[in-house]
Amino acid sequence: MRRLASGIDVLDRQLGGGIPAGSVVLLSADPASQSELFLYELTATRGTLWLTTLRSEIAVQDAIERFPGPSGSPTVRDVGGDAPLDSAHKLIRDLPEGANLIIDVVDILELAETMRYRKFLNELQNHMVNTKGLTVLHGLKGESVPGNRDLTEHMADIVFDLSTSTEGSEVENRMAVPKFRGGHALKDTIKLRLSERVTVDTSRDIA
Repeated sequence: MRRLASGIDVLDRQLGGGIPAGSVVLLSADPASQSELFLYELTATRGTLWLTTLRSEIAVQDAIERFPGPSGSPTVRDVGGDAPLDSAHKLIRDLPEGANLIIDVVDILELAETMRYRKFLNELQNHMVNTKGLTVLHGLKGESVPGNRDLTEHMADIVFDLSTSTEGSEVENRMAVPKFRGGHALKDTIKLRLSERVTVDTSRDIA
């Protein structure tokens, strides 16, 4: 099976060479975390359509331009208006072969009626399989998680669960991969350092 680079070398190694082409990935993270670094580095791997539902197009483009690590020049579109699900669907169906799709954040789409959201996810998965592309749905944890998050987690082929905590004077970030459809989920978490880029925290071994 063809594997696609995530832009994070250590993660690709742990996943056996990358993410299978045609996958839909959920990146679940705390709102007050550096999870966006994963998205910025993903844009350097191949052509990317970035659908933003909260930040403006200008804000996303400015953040990518200021990012000190490797990044691409994604096409950024704001779909956070009156009909976000319809706006996203119209843009996704024109995605070319082998492209990245980033939805940041998916929470807004999850507010849709359950059957409409289920249909959207099924059509998204079909398009990814047909075009051998890669989708990352950026979902926020917290008290305001939409009711359809369970549906997102079930439909996603892979789940990246980023946990951020404060241990004494240190901010600790751990990545778990509890779900990997058609592959091997990781038994252990990966301790990461998220500052200017995504790197492995070598202060401790993978635990």
